[in-house]
Amino acid sequence: MATQAAKSSVYQWEGTDLNGAKTHGQITADSHAMIRVLLRRQGITISKIRRHADRQLTAGKSVTALDITLFTRQLATLISAGIPLLQALEAIASGFDSRAMRQQVTALKQDIGSGTSLTAALRKQPTHFDPLFCSLVEAGELAGALDVVLQRLASYREKAAALKKKIKKAMTYPGAVLLVALGVCAILLIKVVPQFQGIFRSFDAQLPVFTLWVIGLSDLLQGYGLWLLFFSGIALAGLRHRYKHCTTLRQRLDRWLLKLPLVGNLLHMSVMARFARTLSTTLAAGVPLLDALNAVASATGNSLYKEAVLRLRQQVATGSQIHVAMGAVGVFPGMAIQMTAIGEESGTLDDMLDHVAAYYESEVDTLVDNLTTLMEPIIMVVLGVMVGGLVIAMYLPIFNLGRVI
Repeated sequence: MATQAAKSSVYQWEGTDLNGAKTHGQITADSHAMIRVLLRRQGITISKIRRHADRQLTAGKSVTALDITLFTRQLATLISAGIPLLQALEAIASGFDSRAMRQQVTALKQDIGSGTSLTAALRKQPTHFDPLFCSLVEAGELAGALDVVLQRLASYREKAAALKKKIKKAMTYPGAVLLVALGVCAILLIKVVPQFQGIFRSFDAQLPVFTLWVIGLSDLLQGYGLWLLFFSGIALAGLRHRYKHCTTLRQRLDRWLLKLPLVGNLLHMSVMARFARTLSTTLAAGVPLLDALNAVASATGNSLYKEAVLRLRQQVATGSQIHVAMGAVGVFPGMAIQMTAIGEESGTLDDMLDHVAAYYESEVDTLVDNLTTLMEPIIMVVLGVMVGGLVIAMYLPIFNLGRVI
């Protein structure tokens, strides 16, 4: 799809519709002939076509998750207002400042105008519309409730983005402060410690072991600091690549993260919130349970829970109730299992899972606030130990200077 878009150009057109009223717009296509065919199918007679060369669209790599969420919300609103799908897509495309996003929406409009369903058009752009998105839209089209499903999908994406933002906030703050602390220590070791070395050389005395260790670290950074930084970057990039492509490493790292104090509990709560929210949204949209569990497995964001959901799906496929299968898998908390059982017995599984998601999202809020509050004194202690240790190492010989003199 991206290859086709890269060869296409944006054209502005003017014409008249079936009622004889003048209309105009813009469309992405490969030629004038294609534009005439597409618009003729919509009952529009073309009077003028003009290529808009300065508005050629680029590949859609810069389309963000927020753009897709905004597109979903706008499409749901326009469809619920009774606006035809093609007109809704045209209005949405013209409202985006991002040329990349305009390309995506215009491509959707072009596919649908040629007779393709919305679901099929979305599946041609898997980079921006994942299987969960497409499955929900397909369920909405089949049920004749596309606007309702799109509203739920937009709400789901907004809540998922908010949850992800909270997790990033909890992880970014201590990491950023620690990075600053390392930078300050590096400056002290490279710029300040050598000044003290000149003073120490003027005295013929044995330096404390701690001071010698700091001086050695300073010499190492001065001589090989750039190389250490270079190889550290390569190592991190290699680890990230390995994490994406090595299932065993990903499983071990995800399992290790879940065992960390405080952080592990936060990750566990966020995974449960995503699991319940995704399953609730898919079931409410009318997606079959087995298909919904397939989508949920990819949405958990943790390889350990992804495997657990896939095992859960296998047991459900053999006839087990979902709450029984959740208990057998062994990673789901008792509260989630009990709420799921109540939902199954009362026929309100999607509503109960929505309550479960709300509960765990609230727990994530509380944990993030507590973690942030708790990390502040810990970070101050770490900063004090790192910077204070360097200062003490440099002043230890000076404390003994009287004895040397």
